[in-house]
Amino acid sequence: MKTKAVRLYGKKDLRLEEFDLPAIQENEILAKVVSDSLCMSSYKAASQGTDHKRIPDDVAENPIIIGHEFAGELIQVGAKWAHKFKAGDKFSIQPAINYEKGPVGILSAPGYSYQFIGGDATYVVIPNEVMEQDCLLPYTGEGFYPASLAEPLSCVIGAMHANYHLTPGSYVHKMEIVDGGKMAILAGVGPMGLAAINYVINRPDRRPSLCVVTDVDQARLDRAASLYTVEAAQKNGIELKYVNTRNMADPVAELKALAGGDGYNDVFVFAPVKPVVEQADALLGFDGCLNFFAGPSDPSFSANFNFYNVHYAYTHVVGTSGGNNDDMVEALDLMSKGLDPAGLITHIGGLNAVIDATCHLPEIPGGKKMIYTHIEMPLTPIDEFAALGATSQDYKALADICAKNNGLWSVEAETLLLSRPDAWKR
Repeated sequence: MKTKAVRLYGKKDLRLEEFDLPAIQENEILAKVVSDSLCMSSYKAASQGTDHKRIPDDVAENPIIIGHEFAGELIQVGAKWAHKFKAGDKFSIQPAINYEKGPVGILSAPGYSYQFIGGDATYVVIPNEVMEQDCLLPYTGEGFYPASLAEPLSCVIGAMHANYHLTPGSYVHKMEIVDGGKMAILAGVGPMGLAAINYVINRPDRRPSLCVVTDVDQARLDRAASLYTVEAAQKNGIELKYVNTRNMADPVAELKALAGGDGYNDVFVFAPVKPVVEQADALLGFDGCLNFFAGPSDPSFSANFNFYNVHYAYTHVVGTSGGNNDDMVEALDLMSKGLDPAGLITHIGGLNAVIDATCHLPEIPGGKKMIYTHIEMPLTPIDEFAALGATSQDYKALADICAKNNGLWSVEAETLLLSRPDAWKR
């Protein structure tokens, strides 16, 4: 089986190549990749090469396939796994397998460490360790892009589950956000922040009574507010507020006032910016938990933290990176029941767009960039489809579908895209 894939050979050395996959062994599975969502972690891996903790030292001789937020269909199932999977099943993958006996070591992960599996490919061989760790996950919902976005949503889910609180005097950690508590999501209208808002207001089992989302970009705040509305949150018992802190004389005082002056139970930081981290610390109420979600590129990144409050007010900090299998299963279950992550997606492209987009990801505005590996299409903002439709009936049809869905991507748009694989070249 031939595959076409984007492979990493070293720092900023990505190549789109066609090559033969090995025949699968009895403990492996051959799969077709349909969609892959580009992640800032792939940009970091491409930029760092072998300095990255998940990239093998011999990548120059044995290049790996990049991309780890992918979904598709199983094509051929080895005998060992025939009792659990079958050809035609739709799937997503939890990439953080952390397989201690794997070929690369404990930090092995699809999209970082393997020659024959990664999201930016047409076909892949899923190795035995993925199934052994229960990281090949069935998806029964519509379309493919929700399954691709299950991985980033699982990261948000994991962050919510990782927060903890204390009963003074007992020191017993009560895991989770405070049900009915006060939550702040700082720098919260980027792709991952949007995923967090979507999860918070639609989560069936535990919700804050107040959720304040901040940013300094009014356009991004307005878009977030149009996607995840105050009214929708109110129906689920949440007072949702979008706040621009750019021109506030004293952001901490004003944000604390929104919480009644006592501070917040749970504060999430979605940008690795020192002033934002310090603002989050200052917003914590008694027994408040700060979750530093955003992963910095600078290994020496630091910020001031009020240790008086750590001692006397029981404030504390956690950090999360990725979700686990249970988080992925929860994400896929929510999506199969109708939670739509389309609001995260702002760009669509084909496999030919991956190299340039990955290497310049921090410079490209907007949210998630969704790649469809079996089409050729420049990376294109959804809001440019209408202009392209002036000279292309195919793009016009795509624009019309998005327009009737509040400008968002959808299963209907994806179905049209995949039904005309040769229509999107420019």
